[in-house]
Amino acid sequence: MTPSALYQHLPAYLNADIIAEQVSLTLSEDMGNGDLTAALIPQGTQANATIISREAAIICGCAWFSQCFTQLDADIQLEWLVKDGDQVTPNQPLVHIQGDARAMLSAERPALNFLQTLSAVATHTRRYVDAIAGLPAQILDTRKTLPGLRVAQKYAVLTGGGANQRLALYDGILIKENHIAAAGSIAAVLAAAFALKQTNNIQIEVENLDELQQALTAGATSILLDNFTLADLREAVAINQKRALLEASGNVDLTTVRAIAETGVDRISIGALTKHIQAVDLSMRIQMKL
Repeated sequence: MTPSALYQHLPAYLNADIIAEQVSLTLSEDMGNGDLTAALIPQGTQANATIISREAAIICGCAWFSQCFTQLDADIQLEWLVKDGDQVTPNQPLVHIQGDARAMLSAERPALNFLQTLSAVATHTRRYVDAIAGLPAQILDTRKTLPGLRVAQKYAVLTGGGANQRLALYDGILIKENHIAAAGSIAAVLAAAFALKQTNNIQIEVENLDELQQALTAGATSILLDNFTLADLREAVAINQKRALLEASGNVDLTTVRAIAETGVDRISIGALTKHIQAVDLSMRIQMKL
């Protein structure tokens, strides 16, 4: 896979410059003024390396991984055997690397950190997507992301087959209980939101069926059903009659998600996609060139 191919399918909120900046900050954090251990390797030493997956996973983060190496040495060559979104198996080679041994060893940990973290998000997301296969509901992420990795993790959710909730606070209005309390009522806060005329992305969170009815009466077109029981989710769908987009949130895990989807809600948002993850086990095998 060519370097340019790594960037062909990025969402609108993500591009090569953003990835380069994230990688630059990460390398600076790790290396500071230089890698003291890599300096033990004779200058100019060349090496080969292969990244191996130790477990089954959905791969994500190839562009970040590659940038970690090429920012340290533009002459390093990477031959990708997989691409973002591919399912891999234990002991499967993912990428071959050739080039300067010092740069390769300095880039190893930051590169693996990106690849194993984003692959973990994609893999975890795919489990939820598979759990509701055949049903029309979408699996969505939240803003519960690692600081500084918001766009990367949301891209990983897309790679795993999920969808994105709003990207950030500037990307839409989500009215929660404290906003309602401060404004005085559901009707008042929705009226204030509609008056802005600045966004079509206005969602309000409700905590019971009475609040749902108030929101519908006030003209809500997107409603977050917070911690509803399965019975109340089914009743909410019946009350709604497709007037608003309904999103379930809270108490969602792999044992409950299908039953939630079967109630007829349109979307299910899950903070665990980006915050309750375990890094995919990857390793780098290096050989010095003779």
